Amino acid sequence: MNTIPDYPGLTRLLTPLADPVRAVQMQAYMKNRFPFLGIPKPQLKAALKPHLKAAVREPIDWQTIDACWQADAREYQYAALELLRAAQKQLTADDLPCLHCLITTKSWWDTIDVLDRIVGDIALRHPEIHPTILQWSTDENIWLRRIAIDHQLLRKEKTNTTLLAQILDNNLGQSEFFINKAIGWALRDYSKTNTEWVREYIESRREKMAALSIREASKYL
Repeated sequence: MNTIPDYPGLTRLLTPLADPVRAVQMQAYMKNRFPFLGIPKPQLKAALKPHLKAAVREPIDWQTIDACWQADAREYQYAALELLRAAQKQLTADDLPCLHCLITTKSWWDTIDVLDRIVGDIALRHPEIHPTILQWSTDENIWLRRIAIDHQLLRKEKTNTTLLAQILDNNLGQSEFFINKAIGWALRDYSKTNTEWVREYIESRREKMAALSIREASKYL
């Protein structure tokens, strides 16, 4: 029962849970970017629960993860992310190329906001990937940049402020909503730990920062 299902196994698990009426609503919420089966996330996680326990200790099956990412229904990408989150402590710098593929394929905020925590956990345990994350912060792909900006969320005292400042500096003066929002989130989150650092950062870069970033960053100042 605790064996991690392969892609056909996941199909057998998820297909009976499909709700066509809810699928229409879920697709509309996601701007009709992806088709859905109509499985709410709590129900999806409940269905995966015994397999997630197994994923903590079993090797990561990248073949199944990739198959889920290629599947049409968005719930398969969500299932892949749940399996990765369960196996998070097994991920190392060697898994970064595979994660790069997930970040840059079928990209939207719903998958990116999970992947940034996964990448962030690897970066905390394996700081040797910091140069790669810094490279991502200047990439043409906005989702790689967003991952770089927000990968230190919830780090608190463990935040690498030198790296954070470099990444943020690389993304100032942007018109892209998802980048400016991410900058604000990163600063707002760290302001709960070090208000003065965030205040000084904003004041020294105010002319380069988008109003959205400043507004989000200043929430707790």
